[in-house]
Amino acid sequence: MSGNSGGDLRVLPEGCVANVLSLTGPLDAGRLSTVSSTFKSAAESDSVWERFLPSEYLSIISGSSDSSLLASSSSKKDLFLRLCDDPILIDDGKKSFSLHKWSGKKCYMLSARDLMIVWGDTPRYWRWTSELKSRFADVAELIGVCWLEIRGKINTYMLSRETLYVAYLVYRTTAGAYGFEHQPVDVTVGLAGTEGCRRSVYLDEERERQQRYQIVAMRVGLFPRSHAVGLQAPASTRENKNNGHNRSQEREDGWLEMELGEFFNREGEDGELEISISEVNGGDWKGGLIVQGIEIRPKEDKYQNN
Repeated sequence: MSGNSGGDLRVLPEGCVANVLSLTGPLDAGRLSTVSSTFKSAAESDSVWERFLPSEYLSIISGSSDSSLLASSSSKKDLFLRLCDDPILIDDGKKSFSLHKWSGKKCYMLSARDLMIVWGDTPRYWRWTSELKSRFADVAELIGVCWLEIRGKINTYMLSRETLYVAYLVYRTTAGAYGFEHQPVDVTVGLAGTEGCRRSVYLDEERERQQRYQIVAMRVGLFPRSHAVGLQAPASTRENKNNGHNRSQEREDGWLEMELGEFFNREGEDGELEISISEVNGGDWKGGLIVQGIEIRPKEDKYQNN
């Protein structure tokens, strides 16, 4: 664009550019920083990254297990990125707090200690132990129950407004896990007192792998159709598998996560977000499940990484 046209954004004062960038988001600010040296300098400024941090970030960090984070961060951008990469413990170590790198939205994980686990304090059924790769001091290991019920709650005012969240169970199974291979668990995500989002999922890792293989094999024609029909999961399970709603995924920290459901946090719709996981009808004994917690984070936009 010609400099005489008066429309070249690269000649704007840095302060003006910073104001514009602060109205976008972390991802857009990063992209726009490549426009010019002025944009790059503005995109690094504290005034921009202060806007990307939640308004209550000072009180959250001050009451956390890592209150020195404020003093040790070289800039607001550095603070933002550290909150994205390294969740901090809050609420006496019962929850973790972090930021979503692309949007700056708030993320939380409710530790196993912060969940209501039926029979959780009965050593015959559950035991509390530690795991090196857990962000919390304690995790809950299921010894054996025929009545599985786990519930977690968080006030919606703690979450970012006008944001679509997804809840995940963060867990793993032991080598001797049993009872989850044939019976799904029921999960519900929604405001307490409402019906919420309901579905059934399988927590057995081996069953997950087998069903994913069967679906892929049938799509590429590895099995004759007469054999493939016998391998198919029930229709309801097959539908969920194909749309990705109940597949466990391995996380960067080595744990598994299972998507439980979605929740849109609307402005002015205050209450408690409740997540429940239960299997109380089958009557079969089950064990070998290790629960780190339930994570609640914004739903990923498939275009964010483009």
